[in-house]
Amino acid sequence: MARKKQYNYFNTMELLAENSHKAAEILEDIINNYSVSTFETKAEEIHRLEKENDRMIDELTNELYDAFITPIDREDILIISECLDDIIDGINGMTYLFENLVITEMRPETEHFASLVNKAARGVHTAMLEFPKFKNSKTLKNMIVEVNDVESEGDLLFSNLKKQLFSEETNVLEIIKWKEIYDRFESILNASEEAVDIIDGLIIKNT
Repeated sequence: MARKKQYNYFNTMELLAENSHKAAEILEDIINNYSVSTFETKAEEIHRLEKENDRMIDELTNELYDAFITPIDREDILIISECLDDIIDGINGMTYLFENLVITEMRPETEHFASLVNKAARGVHTAMLEFPKFKNSKTLKNMIVEVNDVESEGDLLFSNLKKQLFSEETNVLEIIKWKEIYDRFESILNASEEAVDIIDGLIIKNT
């Protein structure tokens, strides 16, 4: 009887990060070229990627139940995978915010936030590509630092835009809508930072 092919946990985690990066690219495109007429089609592609990640998380979890040997602790595999999934969940949730809050146009600097989300997701993706060879990688640590720097830049932007929103906007409904949107941007960047921080901790743990 043929032996079951060994499951590639690192490959699945890389695919989770890749889908989050793809979703971030689509989100940036949505915001840079915002149009109610094309929004639904672009948002649907993000929904598809998010569902694909959910499927892979379920598959990975089922594999972990039966695995005898894993490349790193199974609890750590699950933690990093769920954290990667949080990134795309946040991006997917952003599209529902735009729809449910009936956003018809972007406020100034929204494209800057979208660019930071894309840059952070790209950094996480690159870090996950390097993660399988973490003991010898010469670039992984730099990617972790880069994502942390992006998150710090996002913190500053978040603070400035919130201050501007509350000090300059007179429409209470707009304040409520955009506070929620800015909070979601911040949570996506936080999830990206958490992902690379977990990777950083696992490097220390496994070397």
